[in-house]
Amino acid sequence: MSGLRIAILTHSTNPRGGVAHCLALAEALCALGQEAVVHAPDPAGRGFFRDAACPTVTVAAKAVAGGTVALVRARINDYLRHFSTPAACDFDVFHAHDGIGGNALATLRHRRLIPNFVRTVHHVENFSDPPLAEWQDRSIREAARLLCVSRTWADWVGHEFGAGADVVGNGVDLSAYRTEPTKADAAVRERWGLGPGPVILSVGGFEERKNTLGIIEAFARLRAHHPEAQLVVAGGASLLDHASYRARCRAALASAGLVVDRGSAVIETGPLPQADMPALYRVADVLAFPSWKEGFGLCVLEAMACGTPAIVSRQPPFTEYLAPADALFVDPADSDDIAGAMAAALSPDTRTRLRASGLARAAAHSWRTCAVRHLDAYAACARTRQDLIHA
Repeated sequence: MSGLRIAILTHSTNPRGGVAHCLALAEALCALGQEAVVHAPDPAGRGFFRDAACPTVTVAAKAVAGGTVALVRARINDYLRHFSTPAACDFDVFHAHDGIGGNALATLRHRRLIPNFVRTVHHVENFSDPPLAEWQDRSIREAARLLCVSRTWADWVGHEFGAGADVVGNGVDLSAYRTEPTKADAAVRERWGLGPGPVILSVGGFEERKNTLGIIEAFARLRAHHPEAQLVVAGGASLLDHASYRARCRAALASAGLVVDRGSAVIETGPLPQADMPALYRVADVLAFPSWKEGFGLCVLEAMACGTPAIVSRQPPFTEYLAPADALFVDPADSDDIAGAMAAALSPDTRTRLRASGLARAAAHSWRTCAVRHLDAYAACARTRQDLIHA
């Protein structure tokens, strides 16, 4: 297929799984001879959380006072202003990865500025606010082609919307996520005051669907037998309001006598540059990722590529792409089960087994393969655009 100009829209420039997916996908598409340009609203004006080997556009975004509904509405309007002219819409394919971009593209289609769009459904939130729920549904319902990163969500889309969705999967950059230590490993230990450990890593911040409360309860049990254990809670950038859940997590930490600070039992890093993540995975003894809901769980592959064992929920999508020997599977509702997996991950024999299986599993997921799986959907939408131009 000849090179296409593809506008990829994501919701943020921050280090979230969906944003990381967009950048890596675009890089792989460019390596295949396409011109994929990642767009994101950028109210802070700092650009994307990492440099990218693909074109990027930071969309001018206004500051917002108000809750999540006001923020999402503002970000949709930011995109509408950016793509308000035919010149700005000079792409063969438009591809949204969330409800913000999807709603903007749906409106542009109604305004006849674009013919159609592709929508990747990473996962779906259970919104209590009617506008958020309607925006999410509209972004899926009005797409010309639907893609999902797992069969789990493709089946959900089929059941809820009666629409077919192709499974494109995820990838991991083995040139960035590697087992070999670098100077960054020691720097990460020093920056966050990490001691002899064991070090338990949680990625995603204090967020309900990440099951941070379950991780905290399990970690408190682990500390009874490993008093020098430390829990690192990395990431947490989100457009959604997690304040009430964060307060519950803080209360649970206080009740367990766990101090949050550099060098303490619990370290909260906040969002991190991608350059720090391979080192953080390597210095961790285990990734604790017993999520309630994931689109895929990209950080599991990243940890495995760095030789770090992973704890995951015994449910899709993890059971879809991981074999029983690849990770430690737990009931996300059972903090004792999670604590037991944390302890098991410290056993040398278990670590050796999980390391070997994890490295093989990570190597089987390439961004090139993921990018190739997009090409049929892109070609179909590009043909529609050409038909419209020549009609």
